[in-house]
Amino acid sequence: MKTHEDDLKIATQNQAVIDLLYKAFAVGDIPAVLGMMDSNIIWNEAEGNAYADSNPYKGPDAVLNGVFARIGEEHEYFNLKDIELHEMFNDKVLATLRYDAKTKKGKTYNAQVAHFWTLKDGKVVAFQQYVDTKKLHDALIE
Repeated sequence: MKTHEDDLKIATQNQAVIDLLYKAFAVGDIPAVLGMMDSNIIWNEAEGNAYADSNPYKGPDAVLNGVFARIGEEHEYFNLKDIELHEMFNDKVLATLRYDAKTKKGKTYNAQVAHFWTLKDGKVVAFQQYVDTKKLHDALIE
């Protein structure tokens, strides 16, 4: 039978995985980020985000090509700032953060964001983004 201590240990381990994922993303180590994903990951960008056009992305290659590559193509820089990880149970991790970015069109934005992660056996199996999509739209589309 799983105890409260077991739940705490798993929650802490899951938080450590997401912390490593953000650190790898920050230095551009996309292969490491993709390696932390389950081969059947289900990834959803926020509704209203231009990158949500192919939701849900299924598998790391879909995330790489449908999200990460597009961010790289359209941005001069794209940084994740003020990341706070919030321990949750049931293999969930909530991250609150900000996107600090500049598009290749010269528009900058600083948007409030939440990422909701689901893990299984130390791998990310699901991702849901919540973000101020108006700020993204104004910077990317207009």
